[in-house]
Order: sequence, then C-alpha cells, then structure tokens
Amino acid sequence: MMLVLTRKTKQSIKIGDDIEVTIVAIQGDQVKIGISAPQSIEVHRKEVYEAIQLENSEAANIPEELFTSLNKMYDQKEN
Repeated sequence: MMLVLTRKTKQSIKIGDDIEVTIVAIQGDQVKIGISAPQSIEVHRKEVYEAIQLENSEAANIPEELFTSLNKMYDQKEN
C-alpha cells in the first residue's frame, strides 16, 4: 500500500518525529525535494541504495577459501 499526497512548493510532510520532506521546486515533470533527517539516518536515491545493497550482498558472498588465504598471508606477515 502507498500513501499518495498532494503538496505544493514549500509544503512539507513529516515522517515520524525526525524526518521532514519539503517540496523545494516543481519544474516541468521534475520535482525537487529537500529531506531533513538526523545524520544517523542514511538518505539515498533508490538507484544508489540498490547499488549499495548489491555491493554488500556480493561482498558477503566472498568464498571461504579467500578468507583462509588472506588469514594465512596476514599470519605470515605478523611473524
């Protein structure tokens, strides 16, 4: 389910107590929005968020042999 709202320039919506989304400008078929959120909350465009998730998923699937090899190299360097 999606909540659909109509807003005009300089109007805002609140998400919880800490996030505010403001319509900054409307130019043709583009809407510029401003997002005020605490620094502890990451805000990304959807395509950037999806790329980060994919990269994290790929990093989590590193073969165990690679970790073993890296540990051996590290141990050799320590000695």
